[in-house]
Amino acid sequence: MIHTDFLVAPAGEILGFRMEGHAGTAPAGEDLVCAAVSSAAFLVANTVTDVLHLPAELTVDEGTMSLRVSEGHARACRDLFAGFRLHMQGLEEQYPRSIRVNMMEV
Repeated sequence: MIHTDFLVAPAGEILGFRMEGHAGTAPAGEDLVCAAVSSAAFLVANTVTDVLHLPAELTVDEGTMSLRVSEGHARACRDLFAGFRLHMQGLEEQYPRSIRVNMMEV
């Protein structure tokens, strides 16, 4: 299962996300659910770092990814993070055995 935690500041702004796991809906390299999640996560990370040019803590490893911006940069990412959250929640509705989305106050 893919676990995605959206990192939320006490004021309510999304600061980023942390995800780990595999969907397990098909063999490695053929899992379309994993591909959808990975593609969306990399789109968000690349937009934050290479399009918006914001400093961010980004970690990518096999089966894990995390991205976090400071509270001062959260406003610039608001729409991007909100769209990503909606996308992930939509995937969670479609694949409830493969994806879990949570909001986590940090």
